[in-house]
Amino acid sequence: MPVVKLQGIVKQYGNIKASDGVDLEVRNGEYLCLLGPTGAGKTTILRIISGLTKPDHGSVLFDGKPMDKVEPEDRRAVMLSQTYALFPQLTVAENILFGPDIRQYEEEVKERTLADMLDLVRLTHRPDAFPSELSGGMMQRTALARALASGASVLLLDEPLRALDARLRISLRHEVRSLAKSMGITTIHVTHDQDEALVMADRIAVIREGKVVQVGLPGEVFDNPATPFVANFVGQSNFFVGEVEEKKESTSIRGDSGQVVLARPCEQRLGEKVVVGVKVGNTEVHKEGEGYFDGTVERILFEGRNIYLDVDVPGLGRYSSKIPSWRLGRLSVGDRVKINWSADKATVFTMPPEGLEKELRVE
Repeated sequence: MPVVKLQGIVKQYGNIKASDGVDLEVRNGEYLCLLGPTGAGKTTILRIISGLTKPDHGSVLFDGKPMDKVEPEDRRAVMLSQTYALFPQLTVAENILFGPDIRQYEEEVKERTLADMLDLVRLTHRPDAFPSELSGGMMQRTALARALASGASVLLLDEPLRALDARLRISLRHEVRSLAKSMGITTIHVTHDQDEALVMADRIAVIREGKVVQVGLPGEVFDNPATPFVANFVGQSNFFVGEVEEKKESTSIRGDSGQVVLARPCEQRLGEKVVVGVKVGNTEVHKEGEGYFDGTVERILFEGRNIYLDVDVPGLGRYSSKIPSWRLGRLSVGDRVKINWSADKATVFTMPPEGLEKELRVE
């Protein structure tokens, strides 16, 4: 299966740059998730790879071969949208064989392909069913089988699980990934759901306003975000603004009101204005002991295994924490608490040129 490479891709619609100089390489057989908010330019990238949209500038290469002049039907890159786009008048079997029929495969090849695809997506008992007779999960698997039966070497998935209910969506995360990996097919999966990307991807590419802001393994993107935006979009974070005061085993950051917090070692200079980011799951809340700040519990939400707390810290605003649910009952709305975290869980970022508020904004 091909290595897909994007070089300097630019696509503009009026004043909006859907792709703003995108450089990205997807490895042979890799399952890569394009993660970003709605309107970030994710679908545009898929359409450019498939050939359905032509870029204003830049090139798409499959195994080093430019695709600029190759028609969509000759790229062997199939795009599956969130609506599945099954033909309602065709059965499951007829939908799956649509590509092989168009390409005039021999009957023996079509029969073998159909049997393989039905077995792969566990629909051997429903080949004669029409889309209206299928559940959402079955329709999704039928659409996947149709895409794979077309002989595609690149699978482009545009929010394929978005229309499904929560339980089915979680179940099919593993099925879709397993199908793609079992075929060895190079897959690019667009989503705005961070949990979906973290569970499914070999690597994640975070995209915002038409630009790729970070590419890495799921653990790298979650634990070592490149920007405050990534820190907050891939796992919600709390932030503290201050200046670098001291650099030793950990970094001391002093805020405008004199509070000092500790963070990981950083490259920023002494006296430089910075932002400290800490995941809500790494933000500790206690009634007693040491803490960076004092605050008041504003809200408590039960989330099953975890409790989500909002704490109002005078002068700094709202800090959030996610703690184990066994602590439910030990904390109540109105309690005075202390906020703390381990220095090795806090990342130091250079202050964004346009300010933290604009950096964190999700368009």
